[in-house]
Amino acid sequence: MNCLKSIYSPQLKVIHKGKVRDSIRVDEKTRMIVVTDRISSFDSVLNNLIPNKGAVLNSITNYWFEKTQNIVDNHFIKAVDPNISLVKEAEPIKVEMVVRGYLTGSMWRGYKNGKREFSGVKTVDGLTQNQKFPSPILTPTTKEKHDREITPEDIVKEGWTTKGIYDKMADISLKLFELGTDDLAEKGIILMDTKYEFGLIDGEVILIDEIHTPDSSRFWDKEAFEKDPTKVDSMDKEYIRQWLLNNKVDGEVPDILPDDVIKTASQKYVDIYQRILGEKFIECKLPLNTRIYNRLLGAELIKDGYVIIIMGSPADLGHCKKIKSHLDKYNVFVDMRVCSAHKNGERLPEITEVYNNSIEPGCVIAVAGRSNGLGGALAANLAIPMINCPPFKDKIDMMLNLNSSLMMPSNTPASTVIDVSSAALAALRSLNLQRLKEVFRKEIADVKQGLIEADEEIRKG
Repeated sequence: MNCLKSIYSPQLKVIHKGKVRDSIRVDEKTRMIVVTDRISSFDSVLNNLIPNKGAVLNSITNYWFEKTQNIVDNHFIKAVDPNISLVKEAEPIKVEMVVRGYLTGSMWRGYKNGKREFSGVKTVDGLTQNQKFPSPILTPTTKEKHDREITPEDIVKEGWTTKGIYDKMADISLKLFELGTDDLAEKGIILMDTKYEFGLIDGEVILIDEIHTPDSSRFWDKEAFEKDPTKVDSMDKEYIRQWLLNNKVDGEVPDILPDDVIKTASQKYVDIYQRILGEKFIECKLPLNTRIYNRLLGAELIKDGYVIIIMGSPADLGHCKKIKSHLDKYNVFVDMRVCSAHKNGERLPEITEVYNNSIEPGCVIAVAGRSNGLGGALAANLAIPMINCPPFKDKIDMMLNLNSSLMMPSNTPASTVIDVSSAALAALRSLNLQRLKEVFRKEIADVKQGLIEADEEIRKG
């Protein structure tokens, strides 16, 4: 399946990994939101991916961000990929504003078990499943490891936000729900309930996260609902929640979905996209990592390749800087790191995971002298090219210690290059980038021409 679990790149600084979204720092005022195909339910992330889910959520959210700007500003700047948006940095308010138009979902499950008060809102006896409230109600929750219902009074008392800001969020939430209800009704969709999240920029309340998506809302087909409000199929994530509830094992919901449920869920996401946006969903034929690499490169958010210099000791920094000085001429991303195979080799899996899964081509240069265990450990665990460039004090030191870099264990494809400039060029050539090949062809031609001119000059003399 062509799915997006996460994007990896040494050029991107991940600042938060949520259940579905990853946040990446761009600069002090901007972050990149990656909406993955991960699926969460009941406060847990399932061990499955839902094809097309991330692109659907991101596209629907951006549609609503543009449509609701007359009610409240939001953090959206622009989309750089169907799964990725650039947004303004905001201070999040750790409260979810849940607006309910009907008695359904978790509220219904609590109600039928005798519960009558929800986040301070009292309900009467005798209500039925999916019954419409006289007017929408607000049942806020906290954003913690496990969300909990909370009254407006306790939100202020516990310091989640001020009364003034809460009142503003409440007013905006009801207006957003009204707009969403009216817009979707024209498309034959009932907005049963939803959640909104807010943040602050320069003290002003803005809308963040997502809005009116199948993950944050419950949608019902209006025609089917009017026929039988208790048996209509949901058009959102509730389909997955119900399957999990109906298939508990020893009282616990499963964390893996069968293929037929994944396929149906994916189609539900695509269907709601097409109904809300009124356009056909175009499924990506390229591997998603390839498309994302091209989009981020085009938006100048990453460089087209990278070389990572990993030294076994800070004492090798001078040698590494010499390598880096040759790499810097070619406009690739270069990073220098310290990790000893012998003294803190337990970090190697964490380090190599990013490089092995990176969306862009890369190469690692290992800098370790005597008893070079670093080069072998890296080469054995990397799926990208690895080059040893060991530092030597002098020729005697080289003769004594070179063998540890040349003789690698079996199945550890590491090459060894002594000269720092040659090591840099070997790493760059291993990236196999068309841009660099053009540069290298010109450099080769220039060297050849220089030799011809030198030959002619010498012959003249």
